[in-house]
Amino acid sequence: MAKKFQISQQDPVTDDGQSIIPVQKGSAICDTPAVQQIEQRIFVVRNQQVIVDRDLAALYDVETSQLNRQVKRNIQRFPEDFMFQLTKEEVKSLKCQNGISNTRGGDRYLPYVFTEQGVSMLSGLLRSETAIHANILIMRAFVAMRRFLVANAQIFQRLDRLDRKQLENEQKFEKVFAKFEENEPRRQGIFYDGESYDAYTFVSDRIREAKTRVVLIDNYVDDTVLTMLDKRADGVTAEIYTMQISKAFQLDIDKHNLQYAPISVNIFKKSHDRFLIIDEMVYHFGASIKDLGKKWFAVSLMKEYTPEELLNRL
Repeated sequence: MAKKFQISQQDPVTDDGQSIIPVQKGSAICDTPAVQQIEQRIFVVRNQQVIVDRDLAALYDVETSQLNRQVKRNIQRFPEDFMFQLTKEEVKSLKCQNGISNTRGGDRYLPYVFTEQGVSMLSGLLRSETAIHANILIMRAFVAMRRFLVANAQIFQRLDRLDRKQLENEQKFEKVFAKFEENEPRRQGIFYDGESYDAYTFVSDRIREAKTRVVLIDNYVDDTVLTMLDKRADGVTAEIYTMQISKAFQLDIDKHNLQYAPISVNIFKKSHDRFLIIDEMVYHFGASIKDLGKKWFAVSLMKEYTPEELLNRL
């Protein structure tokens, strides 16, 4: 049963209990609220102002199926600019605007909508007193909506331009962010056997990024690690914490520190894993720095931890 927009001198209500503004026939003043109510049921679809068949049926106080049967019997009077059937996408859009409620038939029933000319043509088919009066109100609502659109055309055009401008800006921002992502250095990932150069370049780039300090916690280091740490910028300190320092490696350290910026090497036996601290970032390594690329290993940027959480335990 279609929801009724009753037009009478009583205090009618719709089937769902909502009150309908009473209308005294022939009174233009009292017609105004009813017209405003009908305006809320007029939507723009395919650049045309339309009203849905079930809303028309409710205004005419007839079943939607009865209304559509009457139209189909006189289909030659209703070309596409007078009446057309909504697509599923259009129905979905109107549902989002609360223009169409969910019905028992679901998506199997695609409603018809009527333009102002279609409503005018209906007046010749439905001649009950209720239908005649409803038609007058509907036509007034269409006219009021048209005047509103014309009066605010410049505002709508300005809003449309703003929407297009916003869309263009969003697309530009997306390109900028995409560019940033392209240029953003790799911070973590998996390196496979044979990718020794990629792994070496990854660590070297992280060391070059350091502004204040580089700290390596790794149980297995040799002179190649000293060479890699020399890639840091001037003024950046370097420290190594490792499980043992052999006599040969101590000799390498001493000779290195005589010629290059010193690297502090300390014994620390409590760590199983490898950690590389670059300023305020902590990287976790699955392989020793000197063995990068010999076997599969992973590198993770540990965003949840600060360097001090590790260094304070040394």
